[in-house]
Amino acid sequence: MNRFRSASANPVRRIVLKGLAGMVLAGSPAFAATPANDKRMATRTIPKTGESLPVVGVGTWQTFDVGPQAPERAELRQVLELLAQNGGSVIDSSPMYGQAERVVGDLTSETGARDNFFFATKVWTSGREAGIRQMEQSFRLMRTERMDLMQVHNLLDVQTHLATMREWQAAGRIRYLGITHYHAGAYRELERLARTKQFDFAQFNLSMVEREAEDRLLQACGESGVAVIVNRPFAGASLFGRVKGKPLPPWAAEFDCTSWAQFFLKWILGHPEVSCVIPGTRRVEHLKDNVLAGGGRVPDAAMRKRMLDYVQQL
Repeated sequence: MNRFRSASANPVRRIVLKGLAGMVLAGSPAFAATPANDKRMATRTIPKTGESLPVVGVGTWQTFDVGPQAPERAELRQVLELLAQNGGSVIDSSPMYGQAERVVGDLTSETGARDNFFFATKVWTSGREAGIRQMEQSFRLMRTERMDLMQVHNLLDVQTHLATMREWQAAGRIRYLGITHYHAGAYRELERLARTKQFDFAQFNLSMVEREAEDRLLQACGESGVAVIVNRPFAGASLFGRVKGKPLPPWAAEFDCTSWAQFFLKWILGHPEVSCVIPGTRRVEHLKDNVLAGGGRVPDAAMRKRMLDYVQQL
């Protein structure tokens, strides 16, 4: 049973294989203070409970949709092991993602670190009974008796599923309730629902080229005490195409950034309303790079503007 309580390859990415030792957390009061020699990534608090959540997790869309005999499973297991070893915990999935929930359940059971993970999945169907069947299936596939976070995927039949999720939360089967979307067209409804304070989490897209959430949605979540999980942090892979062959600016060292992936992730984490970002990956070297974004200094508003101006000029 999960009981988290603490706190396609891309050649453009500059992979950083060094360890996390010696990185000092600074620059944002939303990050939990840790010793300078602590290899674990920074955390932010879940507003509704004060529980600490590591700031970089793993999304499973496409990357974890592999068969039971697929050779990719070996590396995916290493990805999850390294996530836990580096202080990460959030694994986000959905019935929409093919075999991903089953792969998460299988591989986390093999890691020996299952209790370190924060399991998040979604309900993506219409109707109360269909929702119950689908959520029960998710529990079975992910091999858990209690889900850390259950989210209504793309706001599909949200009020029907909210009633069931509340019942399950009261019974101790679900810890947190959430809503998700991946497109700015849903932001008005996400904002409205966030302001009702019925949900603990909202998940949506945010990146340096998909910035609409900055207009109102991030503020609404912050004001309403709703934790934010960010998907599509690289806008698919389009951000890497934009910077292909371009050097990092030397001033990226001012916020402990050594790769473009970290640059994009740290820009997101510079928003204090963001609790966790979930880049999808099936590559160990990419996971090592991603988790480095969870440590070191964080860009403030002025630096985020400088970062954005630099990328827009490329």
